[in-house]
Amino acid sequence: MREHVSDAYVQRARREGYRSRAAYKLQEIARSDRLMARGMTVVDLGAAPGGWSQVAAELVGPTGKVVAVDLLEMVALRSVVLIQGDFQEVGTLERLEGELHGAPVDLVLSDMAPNISGIGISDQARSMHLAELALDFAVKCLKPDGNLLVKTFQGVAFGELREALRPHFRQVLTRKPYASRGRSSEVYLLGKGLIRQA
Repeated sequence: MREHVSDAYVQRARREGYRSRAAYKLQEIARSDRLMARGMTVVDLGAAPGGWSQVAAELVGPTGKVVAVDLLEMVALRSVVLIQGDFQEVGTLERLEGELHGAPVDLVLSDMAPNISGIGISDQARSMHLAELALDFAVKCLKPDGNLLVKTFQGVAFGELREALRPHFRQVLTRKPYASRGRSSEVYLLGKGLIRQA
C-alpha cells in the first residue's frame, strides 16, 4: 500500500484526473506506435476502472467511438459506452457486437487479467485464455490493417501468445512501457496490421 500511495504515476494520475496509473502505459504505447487518431473506433476489454478508456476517448475525439467492457461496474465516462459483463460469456459478446452495429473496429485493447490465485501454472493458463479471447474477437471485428494491444505475462504464456498473433498481423511487437512497474512480469504484445484472411 505504501508503494502504491508513493508511486509517481499514481500521484500524477490523481493530479491529471485519470482513474488509474495504467493510463500512462497506454499513452506511451499509443504515442510511440501511433495507434489512435481522431474518428477511430476502439474497444477496451478489461476496462475497469477506466484509465485506458479515458486516454482512448481523448485521442479518438468526439467523432470517434470507445466501447469499454468489464465484469466490474464502472462509473460513467464521457464519450465512452460502458458494457458490464463477463467477456467470456456469449451474452456479453453479443451486447458488444450490437453496440458496434457491424462497423469494423480500428483498435482492440485488452488489459484483461484473471484474479490471481498464486498458483503459477493456473494463473498463466487463465491469463492466456483471456488473451486468446481478445485475439479471437480482434480477428473477427478489426478492419483490415487494424491493431490489437493485449496484456500478457513473461513466461510460457508470452511465447504462446506471440506465436498465436503472428499469422494474423503483419508485425508482432513487444512493449514494456515505463509506467509498468519494473518488478512486474506484465508485458504487452502489439499486433499491427491485421491480415484479412481470404
